[in-house]
Amino acid sequence: MKHTVTRDRRRMLRADYAALGPYSLWALLFILVPLVFVAYYAFTDNNFQFTLENVQRFFTATSSVLQEDGSSAEVHTYLLIFWRSLKLAVISTVICLVLAYPLAYIMARAKPRTQKIFLTIIMIPMWMNFLIRTYAWMTILQDTGIFNNFLTLLHLPNVHIIGTEAAVVIGMVYDYIPYMILPLYSIMAKMDEKLIEAARDLGCNGLGVLRRVIWPLSLPGVISGVTMVLIPSVSTFYISQKLGDGKIMLIGDVIEGQYVANNLHFAAAIAFILMILLLVCMAIMRKLASRHVEGGL
Repeated sequence: MKHTVTRDRRRMLRADYAALGPYSLWALLFILVPLVFVAYYAFTDNNFQFTLENVQRFFTATSSVLQEDGSSAEVHTYLLIFWRSLKLAVISTVICLVLAYPLAYIMARAKPRTQKIFLTIIMIPMWMNFLIRTYAWMTILQDTGIFNNFLTLLHLPNVHIIGTEAAVVIGMVYDYIPYMILPLYSIMAKMDEKLIEAARDLGCNGLGVLRRVIWPLSLPGVISGVTMVLIPSVSTFYISQKLGDGKIMLIGDVIEGQYVANNLHFAAAIAFILMILLLVCMAIMRKLASRHVEGGL
């Protein structure tokens, strides 16, 4: 009997390995190999000799900036751009989370037919090309666009939005909020309603149920959603070019500019550093989230 169980287990393991084969091959060809090439270019020069100059340049390059008092100051160019990219990405991610969380909960508690309607409405914009969606927001936000024309009809002063950080954030939120809603909805739809009822029976009010039951159980969806919104927001370049009107330089714009200028090694170095920093941030966030769940807070 023991030998039969062992053979069955081995057979199941072989079947699992066979099923993982296509995915492993895909991951090797389209994830691991490109990352190896990025790392190789990041740490070599134009003659493909090992160097740390590209990485050092990212952290040490400076430029003169004119201050309000008329004096000039030296700032770290690429670090400043990176922090601006991270700032806008974090703002966009927080807005997406605040908007998506209640919507995902409402969807998860709605009737099946209503859930399908919600999902269809969320998915429809994603069927359109990313560039078209961004151009649509240019039409809405520009000085003579739909939004300002609407304000004019209401006899209100026009607002200059295009070419500002606010316009870039709006574009990020619109383009990436579905990637926050869907993971949250997927987790919340699987929540056991009895746990929420038990918390209420034990005296928890609405806020207590949210803090002690719903939020901890939904953390895996929160982490997935934050990851799926934060990473593309940090590295985006088309949104900043169009809605930022070329005035808001993000780290994705720098990478694209270096690539267009045929500075492939420096572009790879920036991409590699960005990847490492984001991986560290994600690891810290997942660690804190796991402690939060284990602590039962």
